[in-house]
Amino acid sequence: MNIGYARVSTGLQNLDLQRDSLKKYGCEKIFTDHMSGSKKDRPGLKSAIEFSRPGDIIVVWRLDRLGRNMEDLISIVNSLNDKGVSFHSLQENITMDKSSSTGQLMFHLFAAFAEFERNLILERSAAGRAAARARGRLGGRPEKFSEKDIELLKTLVDSGTPIKNIAESWGVSRTTIYRYINK
Repeated sequence: MNIGYARVSTGLQNLDLQRDSLKKYGCEKIFTDHMSGSKKDRPGLKSAIEFSRPGDIIVVWRLDRLGRNMEDLISIVNSLNDKGVSFHSLQENITMDKSSSTGQLMFHLFAAFAEFERNLILERSAAGRAAARARGRLGGRPEKFSEKDIELLKTLVDSGTPIKNIAESWGVSRTTIYRYINK
Protein backbone atom coordinates (compact mmCIF):
# COMPACT_ATOMS: atom_id res chain seq x y z
CA MET A 1 0.00 0.00 0.00
CA ASN A 2 1.18 3.53 -0.75
CA ILE A 3 0.83 5.68 2.37
CA GLY A 4 1.20 9.43 1.94
CA TYR A 5 2.65 11.90 4.42
CA ALA A 6 2.26 15.66 3.92
CA ARG A 7 3.52 18.46 6.16
CA VAL A 8 3.43 22.25 6.19
CA SER A 9 5.24 24.41 8.73
CA THR A 10 2.49 26.87 9.60
CA GLY A 11 -1.27 27.07 9.68
CA LEU A 12 -1.10 29.71 6.93
CA GLN A 13 0.31 27.23 4.43
CA ASN A 14 -1.92 24.62 2.88
CA LEU A 15 -1.51 20.97 2.02
CA ASP A 16 -3.45 20.90 -1.28
CA LEU A 17 -0.45 20.63 -3.61
CA GLN A 18 1.08 17.81 -1.57
CA ARG A 19 -2.23 15.95 -1.13
CA ASP A 20 -3.02 16.18 -4.85
CA SER A 21 0.43 14.85 -5.78
CA LEU A 22 0.19 12.01 -3.27
CA LYS A 23 -3.29 11.01 -4.49
CA LYS A 24 -2.12 11.15 -8.11
CA TYR A 25 0.76 8.82 -7.20
CA GLY A 26 -1.75 6.34 -5.76
CA CYS A 27 -1.60 6.88 -2.01
CA GLU A 28 -4.63 5.23 -0.44
CA LYS A 29 -4.17 6.86 2.97
CA ILE A 30 -2.60 10.27 3.68
CA PHE A 31 -1.41 11.51 7.06
CA THR A 32 -0.66 15.20 7.69
CA ASP A 33 1.02 17.58 10.12
CA HIS A 34 0.92 21.37 10.50
CA MET A 35 4.24 21.93 12.26
CA SER A 36 7.92 22.49 11.67
CA GLY A 37 9.95 19.60 10.35
CA SER A 38 12.49 20.30 13.07
CA LYS A 39 10.04 18.98 15.68
CA LYS A 40 10.82 15.39 16.61
CA ASP A 41 7.28 14.57 17.74
CA ARG A 42 5.02 14.86 14.70
CA PRO A 43 1.71 13.06 15.31
CA GLY A 44 0.86 12.63 11.61
CA LEU A 45 4.23 11.06 10.81
CA LYS A 46 4.02 8.85 13.87
CA SER A 47 0.54 7.67 12.80
CA ALA A 48 1.75 7.00 9.24
CA ILE A 49 4.64 4.88 10.51
CA GLU A 50 2.41 2.99 12.95
CA PHE A 51 -0.19 2.39 10.22
CA SER A 52 2.38 0.99 7.77
CA ARG A 53 3.04 -2.74 7.38
CA PRO A 54 5.95 -4.63 5.80
CA GLY A 55 5.82 -4.16 2.02
CA ASP A 56 4.15 -0.72 2.23
CA ILE A 57 5.71 2.47 0.87
CA ILE A 58 5.58 5.79 2.70
CA VAL A 59 5.48 8.55 0.09
CA VAL A 60 6.28 12.25 0.56
CA TRP A 61 6.07 15.12 -1.89
CA ARG A 62 9.66 16.25 -1.18
CA LEU A 63 12.44 15.05 1.13
CA ASP A 64 12.26 18.14 3.33
CA ARG A 65 8.64 17.25 4.20
CA LEU A 66 9.93 14.20 6.09
CA GLY A 67 12.69 15.94 8.06
CA ARG A 68 14.80 19.09 8.22
CA ASN A 69 18.25 17.60 8.55
CA MET A 70 20.14 14.62 7.22
CA GLU A 71 20.45 12.90 10.58
CA ASP A 72 16.68 12.98 11.10
CA LEU A 73 15.92 11.82 7.54
CA ILE A 74 18.34 8.93 7.74
CA SER A 75 17.03 7.88 11.14
CA ILE A 76 13.40 7.86 9.93
CA VAL A 77 14.17 6.01 6.69
CA ASN A 78 16.34 3.45 8.51
CA SER A 79 13.56 2.79 11.04
CA LEU A 80 11.13 2.33 8.13
CA ASN A 81 13.52 -0.10 6.46
CA ASP A 82 13.93 -2.05 9.71
CA LYS A 83 10.15 -2.40 9.72
CA GLY A 84 10.18 -3.61 6.08
CA VAL A 85 8.63 -0.39 4.80
CA SER A 86 10.07 1.48 1.80
CA PHE A 87 10.23 5.23 1.34
CA HIS A 88 9.61 7.27 -1.83
CA SER A 89 10.03 10.99 -2.51
CA LEU A 90 8.05 12.30 -5.49
CA GLN A 91 10.01 15.46 -6.37
CA GLU A 92 13.42 13.80 -6.15
CA ASN A 93 11.99 10.60 -7.68
CA ILE A 94 13.91 8.28 -5.39
CA THR A 95 12.81 5.12 -3.65
CA MET A 96 14.77 3.99 -0.65
CA ASP A 97 14.82 0.45 0.60
CA LYS A 98 17.49 -1.92 1.83
CA SER A 99 17.39 -3.96 -1.35
CA SER A 100 18.69 -1.11 -3.52
CA SER A 101 22.23 0.21 -2.95
CA THR A 102 21.63 2.84 -5.66
CA GLY A 103 18.49 4.00 -3.86
CA GLN A 104 20.45 4.31 -0.62
CA LEU A 105 23.20 6.32 -2.31
CA MET A 106 20.70 8.64 -4.02
CA PHE A 107 18.79 9.13 -0.79
CA HIS A 108 21.93 10.15 1.11
CA LEU A 109 22.96 12.54 -1.66
CA PHE A 110 19.55 14.20 -1.88
CA ALA A 111 19.28 14.38 1.92
CA ALA A 112 22.66 16.14 2.03
CA PHE A 113 21.53 18.61 -0.65
CA ALA A 114 18.23 19.23 1.17
CA GLU A 115 20.10 19.98 4.40
CA PHE A 116 22.56 22.20 2.51
CA GLU A 117 19.68 24.16 0.97
CA ARG A 118 18.04 24.61 4.37
CA ASN A 119 21.33 25.86 5.87
CA LEU A 120 21.73 28.35 3.01
CA ILE A 121 18.25 29.71 3.70
CA LEU A 122 19.08 30.10 7.40
CA GLU A 123 22.37 31.86 6.58
CA ARG A 124 20.68 34.26 4.13
CA SER A 125 17.94 35.04 6.66
CA ALA A 126 20.51 35.77 9.39
CA ALA A 127 22.52 37.97 7.00
CA GLY A 128 19.35 39.88 6.05
CA ARG A 129 18.48 40.48 9.71
CA ALA A 130 22.04 41.67 10.43
CA ALA A 131 21.93 44.07 7.45
CA ALA A 132 18.57 45.44 8.65
CA ARG A 133 19.94 45.93 12.20
CA ALA A 134 22.95 47.79 10.74
CA ARG A 135 20.47 50.18 9.11
CA GLY A 136 18.71 50.74 12.43
CA ARG A 137 15.77 48.37 11.94
CA LEU A 138 15.38 46.11 14.94
CA GLY A 139 12.62 43.84 13.67
CA GLY A 140 9.95 42.27 15.80
CA ARG A 141 6.64 43.71 16.82
CA PRO A 142 6.43 47.52 17.02
CA GLU A 143 6.24 49.07 20.47
CA LYS A 144 2.71 49.52 21.77
CA PHE A 145 3.40 52.84 23.52
CA SER A 146 5.50 55.90 22.71
CA GLU A 147 7.87 57.57 25.19
CA LYS A 148 5.11 60.11 25.94
CA ASP A 149 2.63 57.28 26.66
CA ILE A 150 5.11 55.62 29.01
CA GLU A 151 5.62 58.88 30.92
CA LEU A 152 1.83 59.20 31.30
CA LEU A 153 1.59 55.57 32.46
CA LYS A 154 4.25 56.16 35.11
CA THR A 155 2.50 59.34 36.26
CA LEU A 156 -0.81 57.46 36.61
CA VAL A 157 0.86 54.65 38.59
CA ASP A 158 2.74 57.13 40.81
CA SER A 159 -0.51 58.98 41.54
CA GLY A 160 -2.02 55.73 42.86
CA THR A 161 -4.28 54.74 39.96
CA PRO A 162 -4.74 50.95 40.11
CA ILE A 163 -2.90 49.03 37.37
CA LYS A 164 -6.13 47.17 36.58
CA ASN A 165 -7.93 50.43 35.81
CA ILE A 166 -5.07 51.74 33.67
CA ALA A 167 -4.93 48.49 31.70
CA GLU A 168 -8.70 48.50 31.08
CA SER A 169 -8.79 52.12 29.95
CA TRP A 170 -5.80 51.63 27.59
CA GLY A 171 -7.11 48.32 26.27
CA VAL A 172 -4.09 46.23 27.26
CA SER A 173 -3.26 43.62 29.85
CA ARG A 174 -1.84 44.40 33.28
CA THR A 175 1.34 42.57 32.25
CA THR A 176 1.82 45.04 29.40
CA ILE A 177 1.49 47.98 31.79
CA TYR A 178 4.04 46.44 34.21
CA ARG A 179 6.44 45.72 31.37
CA TYR A 180 6.40 49.34 30.20
CA ILE A 181 6.62 50.99 33.61
CA ASN A 182 9.58 48.75 34.54
CA LYS A 183 11.56 49.61 31.38
